[in-house]
Amino acid sequence: MKIRVEGLSDAPVVLSAREPVADYPALAGVQEAGECAFLEPLQLDFRIEKQFGQIRVHGHVATKVRLACSRCLADYEADIVSDFTVFYSKSSKMPVEEEVALTEEDLISAPYDGDSIDFTNEIEEQVLLEIPYKPLCHEECKGICAKCGADLNAGECGCDRSGNGLAFSALKNFTVKR
Repeated sequence: MKIRVEGLSDAPVVLSAREPVADYPALAGVQEAGECAFLEPLQLDFRIEKQFGQIRVHGHVATKVRLACSRCLADYEADIVSDFTVFYSKSSKMPVEEEVALTEEDLISAPYDGDSIDFTNEIEEQVLLEIPYKPLCHEECKGICAKCGADLNAGECGCDRSGNGLAFSALKNFTVKR
């Protein structure tokens, strides 16, 4: 999604769009890698206004994804929703070698070049931040049995899991001879 800067007045501009995930290379890459499957296009809602020589963008991005639970491996659907604000200002060429201290305002600001602003990077970033690193179908997910692979959310499998953790089970009978 792009907007032309020179056409903006002091009145806020409201934009809404549904865009396919394929239009966003980083999101398409996540899907191709098998980390998630996007089930819906991105719903984008933006409110754009000029303020004190900057362009303030309030954004709302929403979609639905299918993820695999990291404990039980079952597929489940989750809503991805992100609300954010970014301040855009005309790009100024700063020396690359100079060390600069960032303020809190710098962390939510972005430069733009030319006569338009492309929101692609911010949209991709917001969606990627909302995709869980270790997805869980629900907080109380019991996972799978380490011995037989049964889904423990469906019920007990009957295996004896009372032993020590599997990480060191190979060392259980290990002895050192001197």
